[in-house]
Amino acid sequence: MDVISRIQRLVVCAGIAAGATLAGGHADAAEKHKIFLSMSFIGNDWQAEAANMVKAMAAHKSLADKVDLQVQVAGPNAQRQIQQINAMVQAGAEAIVVFPISPTALNQVVKNACDKGVKVFAYDGEITEPCAYNIAIDQEEAGRVTAEWLVKKLNGKGNIIAITGVPGTSVDNLRTKAAKEVFAKYPDIKIVGEAVGMWSQAVARTELSKILATRNWDEINGLWMQVGCFTANSMQLEAGKKPEQLLPCAGEGSNGGRIQMLPAGTEVEGATSPYAPLGAPRISYASPPYSGALALKLAVEAIEGKDVPKKTVLPLPLVTNETIKLCQEGTWQEMKEGCNAFKPAIVSNPGWFASIFSDQTPEIGLNAALVGQPEN
Repeated sequence: MDVISRIQRLVVCAGIAAGATLAGGHADAAEKHKIFLSMSFIGNDWQAEAANMVKAMAAHKSLADKVDLQVQVAGPNAQRQIQQINAMVQAGAEAIVVFPISPTALNQVVKNACDKGVKVFAYDGEITEPCAYNIAIDQEEAGRVTAEWLVKKLNGKGNIIAITGVPGTSVDNLRTKAAKEVFAKYPDIKIVGEAVGMWSQAVARTELSKILATRNWDEINGLWMQVGCFTANSMQLEAGKKPEQLLPCAGEGSNGGRIQMLPAGTEVEGATSPYAPLGAPRISYASPPYSGALALKLAVEAIEGKDVPKKTVLPLPLVTNETIKLCQEGTWQEMKEGCNAFKPAIVSNPGWFASIFSDQTPEIGLNAALVGQPEN
């Protein structure tokens, strides 16, 4: 065989080998489940943290070779989310993990997706279409228990401010409805100011400032806030109140609010006022930001033929001044043992949500919530 023939043969063999390699690569990609994350409103700390935890779950060694995760953001616009979900189905989605902007507006597009074999998992917010899977806390319980705590703190009498969440979501609708049903039982409890807070500390500050333009803190006895107790406490300090004068606040599980619940004078690494122990009278609850990550994990199980319940009700994390417990390092084991607040030296953002532990998601922990990195 001459040199040219040998070269031609080598080229052909190399081409065959390369083709085999590419085919193998395509096979590997094809073996991954194409899953989309559909987010709606993202203008708050909770949504960013939840997205981090979904991405961390997808990156965990147990799922990294199984999941091709793609993320899209619709904003607070149901029509745009509908269009994006349609496009996800057309792009070959096997599952869609979604924070729905509305419990009902997505029903038809979700039904269409289900009819094409796509698994749709809603987290935190609910989708009422029967083919959808829902993973969330009992939002009515969250509204009811926190309102009852506030009423008890006020001995059934007083002026309160209510700051709600993102309008139109099942989360906001159910919490607010349940809380107001409790308040309605006590004629001496008066809601003297109410505003939409969008689950944002910044928006809560703006709306509280508007309310305080027409009345002062001395005319208010308590607060019920889906997000914003940390901010409300901070604003009271700015107005000259002492820590022992802070109003009782029923609200979210932000780490800043949790740190403020610790007894005044507690030494905590990185703490500076107002992100510091104040002994603030609080009940702190949360929609756990791990819910989206759990939805992803369950979606993979459903795709692989495992039996997954249509409704997963998550435990409601409730923390009071009696049960607040500082994490020293924030390890998964430490959280399992019951710590529920993180040092500011570890978590610099006071708006970050602290209820990140679940024994159903050992794949993700503190680094997942902070930077989207899974546990080992």
